Amino acid sequence: MTTAIQTRDLRKSFGSQNVLERLDLDVDEGSVFALLGPNGAGKTTVVHILSTLLPADSGTAFVCGRDVATDADGVRGLIGLTGQFAAVDGLLTGEENLMLMARLRHLGAAAARRRVAELLDQFDLTDAARKPLATYSGGMRRRLDLAMTLVGDPRVIFLDEPTTGLDPRSRQTMWNIVRELVTRGVTIFLTTQYLDEADELASHIAVLDGGRIVASGTPDELKRRVPGGHVLLAFETTDALTSAARLLNLPARDDGVSPADLELRVPITNDEVGTVRRVLARLDDGGVALERLSIHTPDLDDVFFALTGQPATAPTTTQEAS
Repeated sequence: MTTAIQTRDLRKSFGSQNVLERLDLDVDEGSVFALLGPNGAGKTTVVHILSTLLPADSGTAFVCGRDVATDADGVRGLIGLTGQFAAVDGLLTGEENLMLMARLRHLGAAAARRRVAELLDQFDLTDAARKPLATYSGGMRRRLDLAMTLVGDPRVIFLDEPTTGLDPRSRQTMWNIVRELVTRGVTIFLTTQYLDEADELASHIAVLDGGRIVASGTPDELKRRVPGGHVLLAFETTDALTSAARLLNLPARDDGVSPADLELRVPITNDEVGTVRRVLARLDDGGVALERLSIHTPDLDDVFFALTGQPATAPTTTQEAS
């Protein structure tokens, strides 16, 4: 797999505050990579360094094989950036915003018109193309912002909390656009505090805390690192519940048992399938009828809390200071 983004020993501080310390990242080409972390962890700083907006104090960073420190112009020609807030001109129409970006990208008049028409169609903005941005919803503005990023057909796109403040339908639309981009070979570097977004989109996740990567892996790999998985058993009668608790060596009235709704929790250690098999075999041997079974595993919220000591919070309306 070709590496689209690589950093080694990347460091950045603002005055006496160390924001990034020895940051190592590897992002595969044509994938979605999500960088998670609490407010102020340095996520936006990483994006700004990789997109050449901010110099690192030390270390190296490469985007598509180009050094962001010594070949900034080359990097800029390969990337697109959608920040936390839509970078669109409210005095222009959607079409005019895109045309402005096309001309800034040095597209000729005819090529610019073709590219703008393609993007308006792709992002379902054709009907609103010549309307002022004051008539656009938040979701439409974010779609236009991303469309402007794509004018230059970038190989790598940095999405810094792209769905902040969007309603569920608009978020789903953005997710579908991201998935479509990846199928075309575009690499997406995503920062987000919506952990379900990272779970839905990312093939690899890194958690940044205190300027360091404290964990990385696929979403499933990270979830397996956190205890708390269990098999939830539901029974039709209190007698069945009590018998099951006895067979499984679990307390019948507390520690996971709720007689009111006749449910019993069996912890999962490492072997999920093996745990389920053993539970079912014991209940079958004991003649206990089971009404319903479900498996619950830790989610990324659990991972986030376990790794950072903080609950996942909704994005704030102010820009991350670091």
